[in-house]
Amino acid sequence: MRLAIIPARGGSKRIPHKNIRPFGGKPMIAWSIEAALQSGCFDQVVVSTDDAEIAEVARAHGAAVPFMRPAELSDDHTGTIPVIRHAIEWFQRQGTAPKQVCCIYATAPFVRSDDIRKGLEILDTADCEYAFPVTSYDFPIQRALRLTAEGRVEMFQPEHFNTRSQDLEEAYHDAGQFYWGQSTAWLVGKPIFSPAAAPVILPRYRVQDIDTPEDWERAEWLFKAMKEAEA
Repeated sequence: MRLAIIPARGGSKRIPHKNIRPFGGKPMIAWSIEAALQSGCFDQVVVSTDDAEIAEVARAHGAAVPFMRPAELSDDHTGTIPVIRHAIEWFQRQGTAPKQVCCIYATAPFVRSDDIRKGLEILDTADCEYAFPVTSYDFPIQRALRLTAEGRVEMFQPEHFNTRSQDLEEAYHDAGQFYWGQSTAWLVGKPIFSPAAAPVILPRYRVQDIDTPEDWERAEWLFKAMKEAEA
């Protein structure tokens, strides 16, 4: 059995009701649900939420909400792995233990069904316990600057002041869209960012975190441009 689990708690503070706020003509979470359904990878697409309104929207767009997430897993400090573990254990108690589980974030409107399928292919063939999308930084991280208490700047790695950009190792970051994992890895809490994981490499223009109002505005512009280019 393969599950898609979309965590979507109701207590977003920086962007209220972020998970169901309209984005591109649909509630934000609808994009993740639709990508999961269109991928054809899953026996069930499930939303894990503590919020009745989110649950209603999720069901209206084709997801199942077979349980409500408990309050102790719905605060600002609960990580992804405990939420996914809770969902897996719920299904185990129903006698339908999943073998592979994909966590798909509710605020990932750029997620694509073919990327989800590619992630599953990597999970099945690369001898790994997780597979998730990454993209490269658009500037060498070795030349990053910090602001000092005195209002000045200094390099994190001053030894690279004179190193040419093309001679620096390329760095990648989490795309914040989905994480495929073997159920055993989720259940024991194995770290995702580790040698146990294999990457699904995405182009930068299809990656945008949405944590602040500024992020949201940028994402809307980028989303609109992408849809116009595809038309």
